[in-house]
Amino acid sequence: MIEQQLESRTIPPVLLVGNPNVGKSALFGALSGRYVEVSNYPGTTVDYASGWIKLKGEKLEIFDSPGADTLSPVSEDEKVTRDLLLDYLDSPVICVIDAKNILRGLVLLSQLAEFDRKVIVALNMADEAASAGIMIDIKSLSKALGVPVISTIAVQGTGIEELKEAISLVSKPKLRIDFGDAFEDGIGKISAILNDSSADSRGLALSYLSGDNGLPEKITLEKKAKIGVIKEALQSRIAEPLGFAIAKIRNDQAQELLKPYVSRKASASGRVLRTIGEYSHHPLWGIPALLLVLVGLYYFVGVFGAQILVGLFEKKLFGEIVNPFFIGLFSHLSWGFARDLFVGEYGIITMAITYSLALIFPIVTTFFLAFGALEDSGYLPRLAFMVDRIFKKIGLNGRAVLPMILGLGCDTMAVLTTRILSTKKEKVMVTFLLALAVPCSAQLGVTLGILGAIAPLAIAIWLGVILGVMFLVGYISSKIIPGRSSDFILEIPPLRLPQLKNVIVKTLMRLEWYLKEAVPLFVLGTLILFTLDKLHILKLIQKAFSPIVVSVLGLPAKASESFIMGFLRRDYGAAGFKGFFDSGQLDAVGAVVAMTTITLFIPCIANFFIIIKVRGWKTALGMVLFIFPFAIAVGGVLNFTLRGLGLWQ
Repeated sequence: MIEQQLESRTIPPVLLVGNPNVGKSALFGALSGRYVEVSNYPGTTVDYASGWIKLKGEKLEIFDSPGADTLSPVSEDEKVTRDLLLDYLDSPVICVIDAKNILRGLVLLSQLAEFDRKVIVALNMADEAASAGIMIDIKSLSKALGVPVISTIAVQGTGIEELKEAISLVSKPKLRIDFGDAFEDGIGKISAILNDSSADSRGLALSYLSGDNGLPEKITLEKKAKIGVIKEALQSRIAEPLGFAIAKIRNDQAQELLKPYVSRKASASGRVLRTIGEYSHHPLWGIPALLLVLVGLYYFVGVFGAQILVGLFEKKLFGEIVNPFFIGLFSHLSWGFARDLFVGEYGIITMAITYSLALIFPIVTTFFLAFGALEDSGYLPRLAFMVDRIFKKIGLNGRAVLPMILGLGCDTMAVLTTRILSTKKEKVMVTFLLALAVPCSAQLGVTLGILGAIAPLAIAIWLGVILGVMFLVGYISSKIIPGRSSDFILEIPPLRLPQLKNVIVKTLMRLEWYLKEAVPLFVLGTLILFTLDKLHILKLIQKAFSPIVVSVLGLPAKASESFIMGFLRRDYGAAGFKGFFDSGQLDAVGAVVAMTTITLFIPCIANFFIIIKVRGWKTALGMVLFIFPFAIAVGGVLNFTLRGLGLWQ
């Protein structure tokens, strides 16, 4: 596909490259206007946007690559950015740098220089830098780097025309990092092996030494073997991991280069944000900050989104207007099958559309808004740093916390964000833990409502079991699932106030994905349940499952219905148990057992389909075959333990 595009294009596209959260998407929008297409990069689930720049009567195509902290990929997003650079060797590159954190962008620019690319620099968010008291000698910096440097404010359109005009002035940066004799010797040897295979041999050599094993396919196995020997020999001479040592050298030399051109005049607001930023990832004071963020997420997403907005959408909009209208419309059909298909118990409108738009849409909207604000503020890297030590106990690192938190909004969405993780092993592990032990906000709201009505101890038991299971299964999985775990190298950006426009733009883009990708899966899942119901297979499953529910879990036989509904939607199952509890059919111990079991139960059908999409049938089926009996076993042990202790009896 890429090769065909290259053959058909006479003028190479402009590539937009930059770190995450530097306003790159806003700059892309300002450059390309509304003419935007979003595509999957071949062989991946990673999206990149393409559009057109109008320049002096000519149209140039522009690609917005995924945000990357390094061109030595540690995630699928970064690999796609690196591969776009390799696919379009003649393309001019716009390197977008956050003016408040030039050092971070300069490190990326040094890697573009190693890949021998022609570049111009967009020094974005210049207004925020000025507000923070950061002063930059742009003219002298441009001369020192050997490339045009344009000051921009993408959200205001400032500097956009100057940036367009500078595209014709792209040049190779005069920026070469000296890694010392030992490294330079190894880089030289690898570059010599790669030289006839790639024009970017120095960049590829450093990428490989930094931990990226994805050398281009055109490099022969014989050459790869020789390169591997050189890497092992170099590692024997360097005390630290090669990737860490390379990143440290780049950072130190970039910092020295910037000193003459960047100064900071402390402002009151800047000092406050820096102080908060330092405390937010402090080993001790960072914990209250984390708890405050989690409480805020719960109230905004779990209460405002999952309860207030869902109540308005489900009861008012769909319950009183949309569904009654369609039920009345289809009630005149003489063909009962068609009526049931659209407005029956498992109807496309009354279940699939109601579920996806009235129930989940408000939740994911509030979560995406909250997630966008945390992302734009620079807090998420601090959160990853805070939990890194804990996650290392189960073979993961701090990056894993991001999809885990997203899972509290919607596990279906969270599975897709596992692409930010570096290795296949980590992606499979986090997908597995999301399916097993992370409740979505809709289910969490119902669960806390039931257990809170019993006693704080009920919530503590439920939470203790869920966290215990997560870490036990995670630890065992890390020993069983083949592959390697990645090093955790993450730069902490400055803390800043989120920009409302940035948050809204990102939220709208994510909601567009939800409507295009996730909603059809809800319809498909409902059609499957409709078919199973018409064939009377659902009743057979319920009948077969009832003895286990009664004898192992100590729940009423009808509770099997709630587990089946939980497969359609997790909080449907939880809501079913709430009905049993409110009517007195479920005692306190039964409620704790039921809510624990359904939290650990197989993922909802939409989540299951997403797992199939990103991990394949075998992996998805393997997860379900483990989770189902495991959840029942944990619930059974909890049931006998609590009743043996005589709690709430």
